[in-house]
Amino acid sequence: MSTSPIPSDGAAPPPGCPAHGLDAEGLRRLYGEEAEADPRALYETLRTEHGPVAPVLLPGDLKAWLVLGHRENLDVARTPSRFSRDSRRWSAMREGRLTADHPLAPITLWQPSCIFTDGAEHQRLRGAVTESLERLDRRGVRRYVTRFSHQLIDRFAERGRADLATDFAEQLPMLVMTQLVGMPEEFGPRIVEAARDMLQGTGTAVESNEYILDSLRQLLDRKRETPGRDLTSWLLEHQSNLSDDEIVEHVRLVLVAAFETTANLIASTLRSVLTDQRFRASLSGGHMTLPDALDQVLWDEPPMTAVLGRWATGDTELGGQQIKEGDAVLLGLAAGNADPEVRPDLAKPVRGNRSHLAFSGGPHECPGQDIGRAIAETGIDTLLTRLPDIELAVPADQVPRKASMMSQQMVSMPVAFTPRRSETTGTVTVTAVPKSVPLPAVSPEGRAEGTTSGAPAANRSWWSRILGG
Repeated sequence: MSTSPIPSDGAAPPPGCPAHGLDAEGLRRLYGEEAEADPRALYETLRTEHGPVAPVLLPGDLKAWLVLGHRENLDVARTPSRFSRDSRRWSAMREGRLTADHPLAPITLWQPSCIFTDGAEHQRLRGAVTESLERLDRRGVRRYVTRFSHQLIDRFAERGRADLATDFAEQLPMLVMTQLVGMPEEFGPRIVEAARDMLQGTGTAVESNEYILDSLRQLLDRKRETPGRDLTSWLLEHQSNLSDDEIVEHVRLVLVAAFETTANLIASTLRSVLTDQRFRASLSGGHMTLPDALDQVLWDEPPMTAVLGRWATGDTELGGQQIKEGDAVLLGLAAGNADPEVRPDLAKPVRGNRSHLAFSGGPHECPGQDIGRAIAETGIDTLLTRLPDIELAVPADQVPRKASMMSQQMVSMPVAFTPRRSETTGTVTVTAVPKSVPLPAVSPEGRAEGTTSGAPAANRSWWSRILGG
């Protein structure tokens, strides 16, 4: 594959160059400049050219199928007998074309996790995760969210300006999730950095994945000695008798999945509030609740735009395309949500409709979606309660995003507001932790020594104030 840069004289790139987005056979790439510049335009081009299922290229020009239709996405997600989650079925893997150092390796090489299994084994592993997640006190989760939201806001409240993408949306979910899994909260920032790098499939994705795994292995050793009321401890004691590798993989899954999806959901919702006057008016006028607002964003801008993967268990037909045994199939969540067959008018609100694909579907539907929604809803409400006059500090078209094959990240969202005093006494560490630093001691409750657990007094909700409640 050619890696020649785009000529500086403006001439067309050479055939086969990733800048074209096409290979010699005319297949479009899901990576590179075209895909990252406007993923949704690429989806619609593929839909026009191929219908509800399109042939595409993954990094390294590995061939795959992207599912664009809403019905076809559900078909794939709900029929593991035809489309397995076991990546060992992938022909590219069996033939040695996907090696351990490939950027997609961290998310596709088989691991002892429920996301790579089907049938009885999937039920055993997923059951351990869902039953452990159900033990989490939902009110306690919201208290954590409120506490960390206030602490993050305190870091910029007196300045009268902030970057909501980096100062809030990216920090909050991991700070909450590290508490729920029993990890010291000061490790949140470094895990955020590593998780984002891994999911974007960069050249250092493998190293970032290993950092996460090393941190979780240390955590598991500590929880075995001193269990607490947290997800890691509950997985250790679950009747399914999970192995150490299984526990580490599932804690990693919960951490990484919750971080990426929730951070993107928070950022996208705040962007809609700050840039879309109709969206903000619907909220301020009481025509749309915050849960409804989240669902609108989950339709329009799902946190994950596509998910790899499923692998065909045999030769089959999907959306008019002939899929071969061992072919890779990507769920096109954003494309499916924009399918003209289910949304002929994308400008029309979809209040109260939760048939979006944001959390996928079938036996592998996201098990922690309620926690993600709670983090987003409570975090956004807390922010707008504290800073009710918050406004974008730049024009709306200057709020940049960075796209990857599976998601769109809000790079920056500068805002301004009336400076306000800090309201909490607790502090939170948000500086990166070097990889060489060992995990600090953890208390029986799963907190790093020296941290506080009290939540600040609740403020009157921004939404209730707006609605006169």
